Amino acid sequence: MNNERWHQTETVLWTGIVTDFALAICKGFAGYISGSKALLGDALHSAATAITQLLNQLPAIPLFKQGAARDKRTGTGRTEPVISILFAVLLIMGGLQIIVSAIQLMASSGIETADLNEKADLSPMFTALIALAVNEAVFQYQYWYLKRNKDHRYLSLVSDHRFTLYSSLTVLLGVSLSMAGSYFGLSALLYMDSIAAILVACLVIRKGYKLIVQSVYGTLIEEKRHEHEPEFMDTIQRVHGVITVEELKVQEFGQMHQVHIGVKVTVNPRTTVLEAQEIAERIRKLLTHRFLLVSDASITVVPYEPGYPYKSNVELMDNDLPTLRQ
Repeated sequence: MNNERWHQTETVLWTGIVTDFALAICKGFAGYISGSKALLGDALHSAATAITQLLNQLPAIPLFKQGAARDKRTGTGRTEPVISILFAVLLIMGGLQIIVSAIQLMASSGIETADLNEKADLSPMFTALIALAVNEAVFQYQYWYLKRNKDHRYLSLVSDHRFTLYSSLTVLLGVSLSMAGSYFGLSALLYMDSIAAILVACLVIRKGYKLIVQSVYGTLIEEKRHEHEPEFMDTIQRVHGVITVEELKVQEFGQMHQVHIGVKVTVNPRTTVLEAQEIAERIRKLLTHRFLLVSDASITVVPYEPGYPYKSNVELMDNDLPTLRQ
């Protein structure tokens, strides 16, 4: 049941990624055909959102799990910083290119005469409106599913969606005003498409900058008592062979607020190395399958050392030193 819910949650998250990429392609194509700089900027912003979510999902893909495990010592849980930085640089360059192109278009003297003499093109407005509706529908589906299953990754979705909504509304307003200016012959409104493109490009540059910061420095990890820590402790203590839980560290990272757990448990000193490995693997599987927010867990198994007054009779019999003072 837990595996089925985990796969369904991954499907829900991947639905958002695929939708963002599809919307980016559609808006980019419509913006290129109609010459709308704002729609091109919105397409780049949708692509940036999809890339950010994709980079957060890479550790869940078996191909990238080994790379993610090598980065545990930093606590960031990210796969490969070079990939994130490369995408971030491309996003920033794309945003700057849109800003330069929009400014050049606004500075050109032929923008007013060219647009006033042409019939208003409705395709950018309809494309922006349909994309806004589709994006909102997919977000509501993801939000309510994650919240119903108590998966706190919905918080990061809300944060990303806020700026996506800002971008879409800015583009819709800019395209609509530009279309109205062309239809009613108001030359001042013709610049609204370029102004909207500049604002959206700034949001793209902001997203690229945040991606670089998170890739280089990592997100700040707070080693505090997690709200699910008692549940983690109860799950570990139920594993057959575990005597005590000596250490439990819960580290939260990434925009998806995933969790990495570090556990140190004690077992019977007579337990073999193979049995200890099986216990550690059993703990790791239970934590990652039972709790969707747990991305991975590192388990350390050490022999149990009771000490006085819990020394075993075997230790007392093997000790040649007298226990009473002579």
